[in-house]
Amino acid sequence: MLNFELNLPTKILFGRGSQRLIGEAVKPFAKKILLHYGGGSVKKNGIYDDVTRSLRESGVEFVELGGVAPNPRLSLVYEGIKLVKDENVELALAVGGGSVIDSAKAIAMGALYDGDVWDIYEKGVAVDKTLPVATVLTIPAAGSEASPSSVITNEKKKLKLGYTNEITRPVVSSVNPEHFFTLPKNQMANGVSDMMSHIFERYFTRTLNTDLTDALCEATLRVIMRNALILVENSENYEAWSEIGFCGTVAHNNSLGLGREQDWASHGMEHELSAIYDVAHGAGLAVVTPGWMRYVCDTDINSFVRFAVKVMGVDGDFRDPNAIASEGIKRLQEFYKKLGLPSTIMELGIDDKNLEIMAKKATRASFGEETPIGNFRKLRWLDVFAIYKSVFQ
Repeated sequence: MLNFELNLPTKILFGRGSQRLIGEAVKPFAKKILLHYGGGSVKKNGIYDDVTRSLRESGVEFVELGGVAPNPRLSLVYEGIKLVKDENVELALAVGGGSVIDSAKAIAMGALYDGDVWDIYEKGVAVDKTLPVATVLTIPAAGSEASPSSVITNEKKKLKLGYTNEITRPVVSSVNPEHFFTLPKNQMANGVSDMMSHIFERYFTRTLNTDLTDALCEATLRVIMRNALILVENSENYEAWSEIGFCGTVAHNNSLGLGREQDWASHGMEHELSAIYDVAHGAGLAVVTPGWMRYVCDTDINSFVRFAVKVMGVDGDFRDPNAIASEGIKRLQEFYKKLGLPSTIMELGIDDKNLEIMAKKATRASFGEETPIGNFRKLRWLDVFAIYKSVFQ
């Protein structure tokens, strides 16, 4: 087990009606806030009214910025930074899913950064201050409501880049499972795929003696899968959504990654799909992840045998570990299909003309400075290209 620091400062308000507590929760941090959201759904389903009423009753002023799209755009971040500076805003409150929260985090950092906020993402600038961020979660998936990470898309450069810094963890987040009842099934499925991938990126490691986090990863994956299948049949099952909502937070607040080297190659490969083609992140991960698994499993076959047995319920001949590992990956893909997720790049509506370009961008080979991605197994651009081709059709 590796050395680690544990600091999980986000206050979680979980359960029915928790969004109505957000005003009093953010009041100690700000007198005036940015209310940031996506399309019109938060106004149609009453969440906007609950949140704004809570803010007014608590004496918290707010200015608004809507319009966040999936794979949040840098152009709107720039607009938000200007608004925050002009209005002397002290906190960014994101009402939405991961895209809205990530956009709010970028605005919060950019508001206190002297340069171009894109430099933080592209150059990895180590910023040391940000406006506080709070959230009202409407889609359980990204885990951004309690994570130190965000991802922004530069639509002009067709780049989608992530940034991780502890200062970006939200100070408080509301998670009300009732908000998830009206989500379309494809959004539920994409969210499940995303949170499972957050666990896979931590679970598959070369670090030894990580028994506790191994077991926690496995238990969380089993809970996600069991409850996702319940939601396929009944999208208004409060208890199933409670489990999924809690799992999404735990999957990405890094409690499952403590003391272990993490991978993140699958995310790196998927970001190229959504940067160029604007596909749903979870759908892209459902395609890329099994391909990555098959490509790297011989690096440490025992890790994939354990996954197959402990998570996917495979019961086979341990004298043939390759067969057990292969069956585990197959069952994962079958689970994704039950949720209606795609299995191939073609199913995402993407042709093969940019596969090589994406592989080189993922590893920065196209920028003349190839940097292998992943830690479970280092992948160069030819490896990434091979994985893309393996899941193309």
